[in-house]
Amino acid sequence: MKIAVTYDNGQVFQHFGKTEFFKVYETEDNKVISSEVISSNGTGHGALAGLLAEQSVDVLICGGIGGGAQAALAEAGVELCAGAQGDTDQAVEAYLKGELVSTGANCDHHHEEGHSCGSHEEGHSCGGNCQGGCHAQPAFTGRNVGKTCRTHYRGTFNDGTQFDSSYDRGEPLEFICGAGQMIRGFDAAVADMEVGQTVDIHLMPEEAYGMPDPNAVFTLEIAQLPGSEDLQAGQQVYLTNQYGQPFPVKVTEKDETTITFDANHEMAGKELNFRIELVEVK
Repeated sequence: MKIAVTYDNGQVFQHFGKTEFFKVYETEDNKVISSEVISSNGTGHGALAGLLAEQSVDVLICGGIGGGAQAALAEAGVELCAGAQGDTDQAVEAYLKGELVSTGANCDHHHEEGHSCGSHEEGHSCGGNCQGGCHAQPAFTGRNVGKTCRTHYRGTFNDGTQFDSSYDRGEPLEFICGAGQMIRGFDAAVADMEVGQTVDIHLMPEEAYGMPDPNAVFTLEIAQLPGSEDLQAGQQVYLTNQYGQPFPVKVTEKDETTITFDANHEMAGKELNFRIELVEVK
């Protein structure tokens, strides 16, 4: 069975129609045996369904998706599992275990939470404060820019606590260098590495997931948000911004009448350390 996931920087990308990449997993006996990242080639909603069908994809895991795209997938014979978020590898593992639950709340209320730039694909580079201008990132150069790179890495906070490791998963991370799939500091570090080289980097928030935006924390009336009655503090769900685009939020507080959400990335404001080993360049 083949499973495709909308892909951005190792995470489930949240808007199917705008996804630039899919990570496609080949599975057998409910286990992943191989995976690769493919480009959507800038195709639109309907064409994306055709692209997945051409790749013999059986299941699509994604964040938000519109009715037209759902119909196109159904016509193409692709099973849909929407409402996923977080790490793509973990989402696939959860799906294979029967544990991936589609959950979310839709909200068409206009919030002033700094998501007027919700259409961008590089949210990890601007921290939600770009106001639509985050596509114009300064370019960087290097021998690996535009090439498919496979890297092993270990990510730690300044106190030494590990937050992620490809070594633990037993598979290198594959991405196209300079394509915006990775946080900028990681991408820039790999840009001029040689195969077999290992580097240690320290990233300030501006080169990682940006600084927290206080405007991304907002409170709504539960009565205005159907489906929010059963949400609990600490839960992660989706809301829809004024452009109809879904974005992930975390419930931070809830009382009898109101519910507070935080739309900042969980890594926002954090300094990150990576040990990166370049395994292969294609």
